[in-house]
Amino acid sequence: MKETHNISERDYLDSYSINNYDRPSIATDMVVFTIKSEDAKNYRKLSQKELALLLIKRGEHPFKNQWALPGGFVRQGETLEEAACRELREEAGVTDITLTQLHTFSDIDRDPRGWIISCSFMALAQEERFRIKAGTDAIEADWFYVKFEKIKTESDNLVQGKITKNIYQLTLNGTESKLSALIEERIQYTSKKINTEYIILKSEDIAFDHSKIIAYAINTLRKNINNVMFASQLLPEYFTLTDLQTVYEKILGKELVTANFRRKISDYVIETGQKVKGAGHRPSKLYKCKFEAF
Repeated sequence: MKETHNISERDYLDSYSINNYDRPSIATDMVVFTIKSEDAKNYRKLSQKELALLLIKRGEHPFKNQWALPGGFVRQGETLEEAACRELREEAGVTDITLTQLHTFSDIDRDPRGWIISCSFMALAQEERFRIKAGTDAIEADWFYVKFEKIKTESDNLVQGKITKNIYQLTLNGTESKLSALIEERIQYTSKKINTEYIILKSEDIAFDHSKIIAYAINTLRKNINNVMFASQLLPEYFTLTDLQTVYEKILGKELVTANFRRKISDYVIETGQKVKGAGHRPSKLYKCKFEAF
């Protein structure tokens, strides 16, 4: 390596070539969740609210005709955030949405085209705000109902710590397609740190390592659900407590005791003095987040 400690920074930069180093391609993948109405099979019953995920059907190789998260490569002169917003707009017609950086996925073999690192983003959206439509290299865009269940847990003691393995079944139901994957969450505990790794055991019709990214996003969503303002992004500004509880239940994948839930969130919401219009003789009260609580 050329000695550089006796030259100026300007001379160093003038002689520096980035092409002397191997560089990966950088991509972005977006995990967009909503709470969507699922049409009831029995016409006498009301439609149910379910957690749903936005996916696009790929029109090009690799994984042509398989479903994937919206995403693509970062272009010259773009930030990661700009690339993520552009890809969402081009592939699914989604604009004006708040993205939060989720995680960086860098397994060497995650993409058959070569060394490609993905920076993933997550967003919570109100479904009625968007009319999704496929574009660029996407054949279709669709909301998929999400089911994510832990089906097995086992733990082993190590010389210095413990390792826990959680096996999850991921099922995604779209308008005409049903996708699935089996994901292992491996958590290694030592005296100094906790390391979490996700491994795809089986994946059917989900492109790349996107089933792993989806699993990571769902567990991140569940860990952050105690923040009422975070959960309320899936609702209008004014909402009923029943609506808010439904969001929690669909994200967590289990029913909650109403009295306990309302007691828990009472410090984080305030009444607006308004009620649901056209809701019968006992319309529900409308609430909003008490933003100053955060």
